[in-house]
Amino acid sequence: MPDRRPKQTPRRPRPLGDRTDHYWRVLRMARANGTDLVAALDQGHLTSDDWAGMVQRCRGCAWADGCRRWLDDPEQALRDTPHDCVNRAHFASLRNRLQE
Repeated sequence: MPDRRPKQTPRRPRPLGDRTDHYWRVLRMARANGTDLVAALDQGHLTSDDWAGMVQRCRGCAWADGCRRWLDDPEQALRDTPHDCVNRAHFASLRNRLQE
């Protein structure tokens, strides 16, 4: 009996974004959502490897253009991290630990 399932084409990996650009993007996102990454580092809630991981995930994020536009919006008040941000859960976890 022939296999009638649709054939899936393999996905090509996305090229990673510029390391420096995404380092600053993670910092800007943290500032926008009220996550103090320096305090998280100082208090042991975030390691330098964790921070590097956040930047690396950001570099591979498919929402990078949307993120840039969101961050460029001149909002002054703290905002919720967008649902499409690959680091959304990490920011929320760090904020929760900093408030304990």
